[in-house]
Amino acid sequence: MMARMRCDGNRVRFGIDLGGTKTELIALDDVGSELLRFRRSTPAGDYRASLQLISEMVQKAETKLGCTATVGIGTPGAVSRSSGLMKNCNSTWLNGRPFREEIETLLQRQIRTSNDANCFAMSEAVDGAGAEAKTVFGIIVGTGTGAGIVIDGHILEGVNGIAGEWGHNPLPWPTDDERPGPACYCGRNGCIETWLSGPGMAADHQQHTGHTLTAEEIAAGATQGHTDCMQTMSRYTHRLARGLAHVINILDPDVIVLGGGMSNIASFYEAVPALWHEFIFSDTIETQLRPPAHGDSSGVRGAAWLWE
Repeated sequence: MMARMRCDGNRVRFGIDLGGTKTELIALDDVGSELLRFRRSTPAGDYRASLQLISEMVQKAETKLGCTATVGIGTPGAVSRSSGLMKNCNSTWLNGRPFREEIETLLQRQIRTSNDANCFAMSEAVDGAGAEAKTVFGIIVGTGTGAGIVIDGHILEGVNGIAGEWGHNPLPWPTDDERPGPACYCGRNGCIETWLSGPGMAADHQQHTGHTLTAEEIAAGATQGHTDCMQTMSRYTHRLARGLAHVINILDPDVIVLGGGMSNIASFYEAVPALWHEFIFSDTIETQLRPPAHGDSSGVRGAAWLWE
């Protein structure tokens, strides 16, 4: 099924990020240079239309470039090792579906898929903020909260296909007023995602102030010296530090790369490491917290790199 990809003598890789609101395609050449990139709105809630959108985007890109490409897709969940069906997707219309099998049939070739956070970590480990690191922990903090692990240039999937599911662990070292924590769509309370996602920050701000602001508005307000926003940012930063300290205690990565919309908040890169030392079981901490080299949508590049 797999086609061999040549375009002006170069192998071409397509990466696709299937998001809840937008679907993005990128084409990379042998050395990772971008050949084209475009986005379309995701037909949220419509599984068949999502498959068709991906097929149309691949056809459009191949027509424009005049060649056939490998296709890697970052998905908001994982493929079950037992059933081959999608699981753990916050885009819930994908759950229980034979996504990889059906998109291979549509595209008439083998494809590779991985969790979108895995793809983000892969992108930054190959030629991004963690390019020289042995172990990279890549986090996507936006509408949801997820993470991926890359060791020596390879994604750690895990025997259950859930390595890096950081967002669905409880917030570490919770204070009394953080218990039991907000309800999560997974059925539990107090998951890291409910605190550290953009909507999680907004909900925390609304609970403490009665005001409804987006995470971006809260961050801007904190920069402008608004007390309520500064207090929300302080709570959030402390929670992020605790969450990442837990990761360092278990995985001890060289680099943690912060992605998603929340990665654009510049204060985190100094404030979080200044706090996490209290919770890390070591006398010295060499782990670096870095912004993504390829922007907050870096994961689409990692999907392309699923084809080594």
